[in-house]
Amino acid sequence: MPQAFDTRPDRTSDADNASAEEALRIVQISDCHLYADPAGCLVGVNTQETCDQILQMAKQQLWPVDLLLATGDLVHDASPAGYRRLRTRFQALEVPVHCLPGNHDLPEVMNQHLQADRVRMDRVFQHAGWLVILLDSTIPGEERGRLSSAELSLLEQTLASHPQQHVLITFHHHATPVGSRWMDRMALDNPDDLFRVVDHHRNVRGILWGHIHQAFEGRHGEVRLMGSPSTCIQFTPRQDRFGIDPRAPGLRWLKLLTDGTILSGIQRLDSTPLALDLGSPGY
Repeated sequence: MPQAFDTRPDRTSDADNASAEEALRIVQISDCHLYADPAGCLVGVNTQETCDQILQMAKQQLWPVDLLLATGDLVHDASPAGYRRLRTRFQALEVPVHCLPGNHDLPEVMNQHLQADRVRMDRVFQHAGWLVILLDSTIPGEERGRLSSAELSLLEQTLASHPQQHVLITFHHHATPVGSRWMDRMALDNPDDLFRVVDHHRNVRGILWGHIHQAFEGRHGEVRLMGSPSTCIQFTPRQDRFGIDPRAPGLRWLKLLTDGTILSGIQRLDSTPLALDLGSPGY
C-alpha cells in the first residue's frame, strides 16, 4: 500500500543539483474548470482568467519545456465552446499538449473540439528514454473514478512492451487517500488493481494526477505519487468536510532525468483571486 504522504508544504525545488542528465521537461496543469462563457466563475473565481495567468506564468518562468500535460476537469460544463477556447490557448504555447479527461469532462466532446496539430489525446508517447502513459479514470455520470479492465489492459500491455524505459503514468483521479474524507469518497475506487499491475513492472517511476485541487506527495514502494493544484480554486488539505484553501492557483513542473529520477515542484501565482469565496459550502 502507498506510504505516508505530505499535503501541507508546496515543493518549490527538488534536488536541483542532481547529476543525472535531464531528459524530459514537463508542465502539468489540471482542473481548469472553464465554461462556455469566458466570464464563468467557480466559487467566485473567473476560471478563464486564472487559467490564462497560469499559462502566462509557465511561459515566463518555466519555458522552454518539452510538453504540457492537462490532466482533466478542463471544462466544467463540458461545452464545445470551452474546449475550443482552450485549444486556442494550448496551440499558442507552441509545444505538444497532451490532454486526458476528468469527471467534469465529456471525452467524446474533448475528442471533437480540443484536438489540433499540437493538442493531442494520445494514450502513450515516448521521449528520450521515458514512456508516458495517459489513462482515462472517468466513470460517466460519476465523480469517483475507476480504471476499467480495458485501461488496465492497456497499462499492462504497454509496460510489458517497454521494459527498458522509465515510465510516468498519469490520469485524473487520486489513487491513494489524501486525508480528506469528502474528497476521498471521489478517489479511484480500484487502486489495488492499478498497483497490482505496477508492482509487476520495475520501470514505473511516477504516478501523477489532478482532481484533488492541492499538492500531494507520497510513495508506493519506489514509485513516486504526485497530486497537483488547480489552475483556479484550491481545496483545504486534510479536512473531512469541503473547504476552500486561500492558496493561489498553481501548476506542477517535472524534470524526468535519464537515470529515472523525477524532480518536481509546485509553482503558484503571486496572489489569490480577490473574488474567491472562502465560505462556499460546495461547488
